[in-house]
This record gives sequence, structure tokens and C-alpha cells, in this order.
Amino acid sequence: MPPAPLSAAGLATPYRLQGSDGKGACHEADTAQAAFVEATVLDPATGALSVYHPLVVDDGSRPAAAPVTPHLPAGAVVGVWFGFNGTTLTLGGDDAGCVNGTPGSPFGQFADCGAARFFAAANASVAAGRTTVPGLGTAADGRPCPTTRDFAVVDQDQSDNLATSYRVLDDGRTAQDAVANRGLGGTVLTNASDNGLLDAFVDPALGCHPMTAPDLGDDGRAVPSLALNELQAAAHQGDPVAVVPANDPMVLAGDAPSRAKLTLYRLGVDQSPAAPSDGAAYCRSLVSVAPGRLAADRARFSAAPSPDPAAANSLFTFLAQRLQTSFQNLHCADLGVGKPPVTVQQDGDRAVAATVG
Repeated sequence: MPPAPLSAAGLATPYRLQGSDGKGACHEADTAQAAFVEATVLDPATGALSVYHPLVVDDGSRPAAAPVTPHLPAGAVVGVWFGFNGTTLTLGGDDAGCVNGTPGSPFGQFADCGAARFFAAANASVAAGRTTVPGLGTAADGRPCPTTRDFAVVDQDQSDNLATSYRVLDDGRTAQDAVANRGLGGTVLTNASDNGLLDAFVDPALGCHPMTAPDLGDDGRAVPSLALNELQAAAHQGDPVAVVPANDPMVLAGDAPSRAKLTLYRLGVDQSPAAPSDGAAYCRSLVSVAPGRLAADRARFSAAPSPDPAAANSLFTFLAQRLQTSFQNLHCADLGVGKPPVTVQQDGDRAVAATVG
């Protein structure tokens, strides 16, 4: 991590990706090892929100283009969130005020810096009428547009990844995925699942639009973010509301539930630590809600691209497979919950067809 990561200079200083425990180097251009960083900024005077995408580079490498230094408002309240395409991300460097899990037990793909303070300030700004959170709108299927707390789209570890993307050149160097950097060529690297899944795949398929704010690193282009997703979900998600359960693998300490770890995770994504955390209830809601929307939107989801073409051939088969995997990873059957009425056909490791009901 760079010095003073919540400052303008810290946001514009690239993070460095390193291997750990002597297991060799990691490479940001490797989709299975890529880490992502995302900041959301509140102007406490006006309630205005903005987004910035700090860059990640290989340790010892230089960016393909220098990151834009953001202009922060006076007294800015900044939160930074991390996503990871690998298994376990840990933070090093200037990580004071950051949350990576509990001692000796990191979350895995998720971490944050200043998130609890950011959400406290943002929620106060919403309550005071300075910040407006837009409504969800109505999807093409006539239902409310989904959020990151909708059981139709959540998985076993909701809200643990970002809508951030980077530009990767053929030589492995990275740059912010800003319009000004498109002339560099290369490909776009994205964080797997959750927030990006909702914002870039599910919402477009349903004719929905996530909450957005100006990107301070891309000439004010309107973009979503984890924090914006969570503010909108907190304001407008109807019952049943999905909040991180005690059996989420990321909040376990070893194989045991950890109230301390659950609390830290929830604070990082604007969820009340006091909200119910019963794993069986979460599984029941997942099974009762998700298949219905999958069935109702089968045609729309089947016509939409897969977030991971190597894992599934359409958004529909991706979501069906994701539902099955979430049920397994939460050990829902061991909690007495019946399987969802979803069957997925595989070609090797790739989902190629699915039925619901």
C-alpha cells in the first residue's frame, strides 16, 4: 500500500502486487491473481459523491500511464475497498485504519480502509438531505431492479468484489481504464463477480441502471462503485434483505463462526452488525427467491453475455451455476435446507445449459 492511502497523493500512487510466503511473484495481468482497488469520496459540505480507481502494478514495475491525481474537496471523507481474483489478499505498507479480517484470519478476497467512517458520514449526509440516493427503478420483467442485497443475485459472500477495471498492455503493464488511456491498446481486466456482475451484466440485461457518480480519474465519467451499490441497497432493497450471514466463508475463523469477523465485514459494506445472521434463514431465502427470477428472466439472461465465458456460455447459465455453488459453499443442505430447483449441464468445467423448476 502507498503512504497515506486516503489522501489525493496516496490514491494516485500505484499499489504494488507481491507474492507471499516465498511462493513466487504475482502478476496483475494474470486474471487469476489480479487485485483491484476502488475509492468513493464524500464532500461533507455538499453531500456530493465521486469515485476514483487507484492503480495496481506488479511489484518493481511502472504503470503504462501515470495515474491521474484526483482533486479532493475540502474535508473529503474517503473510503477505499479491495477486491481480488485470487484466494487470499493481505495488505502491507501503510495499512493503519484498514480492515483485512481479524488477526491471523484474513477475509480472503475483501478488505477496506476507512469504510466504516465513510458510510457513517454518507448515511448522515443522506439523512440530512445533502446526498440523494436514487430509487431502483423497474426492471424489464416488471419487478424492482435488483441490488447487492437482493437474494435473486447474491452469492455466499456478497459484496466482496468491485466494479473497477484496469487496462493491461501486452507487456503486462497496467493503467487506469480511462478514456484517455484507450489508445494504449491492450485488454480490459475486471474483478470477478458481485458488484461488477450486477452493474455490468445483470442490470443491463434487465434494463436497469446502478447508482453512479463522477470518476475523478476519468474526466468525470459516471461510474458505479461498491459503496454506491451498498448505499442504494441500504436505502431501497425490499424484504427479504440479504446481509452477510454467519456461515459466509469469508467471516469464518477457520471453520468456526466469528462474530468479530462478521461485524468487521458488515461495517465495511454498510450493513448493521445487529441484523440477523442465521445461515439457515439466508439459505432458505436464497432458494425461495433466486430460482423465480432466473425462470422469469431466462430469455433475457440467456441473450446476455457471460461474465466469465470460460465458466459459462451465457449470463443465465452463469447465474444458475453460481446459485448451485453458493448453496454448496454455505453448506445449506447441512442446515436442513432443500436444494434449489436448478439443474446445470456442464461441458467439462463450463456451464452450457440449465433448467429451473
